[in-house]
Amino acid sequence: MPASDIPRRSVGAVTLLVPDCQEAIDHFVDTLGFTLIEDTRLSEDRRWVLVSSGAGTPLLLAEANGERQRAVIGNQSGGRVFLFLTTDDFWRDYRDYVSRGVEFEEEPRQEAYGTVAVFTDMYGNRWDLIEPNSS
Repeated sequence: MPASDIPRRSVGAVTLLVPDCQEAIDHFVDTLGFTLIEDTRLSEDRRWVLVSSGAGTPLLLAEANGERQRAVIGNQSGGRVFLFLTTDDFWRDYRDYVSRGVEFEEEPRQEAYGTVAVFTDMYGNRWDLIEPNSS
């Protein structure tokens, strides 16, 4: 199939289950430096909350509904690194996050693809903070 025939699609958002939307907004905006894009009340018990790291796909912070959803908060990927936060300056962001109390599971390391360290958000989801090598 020629490149011109390939449909252009993108992931519009990734849902992250949280116990409380306001608590999640505070964490992602105040601690991780994300921007609140939208906070719309859909019903008495539902909100549409989008946060963004500044580029790429935003996160939809969705308040868990029911025991099944609450059971996977912080473990939506079965314990694997779930989300990848790329940066243009690893050490700037690493030091900033450490000063804000973000917990890293390991010391930063250099890999073939860039500088990386795994951290957890307040719910236990595992993230890579990564500065890719320039090509």
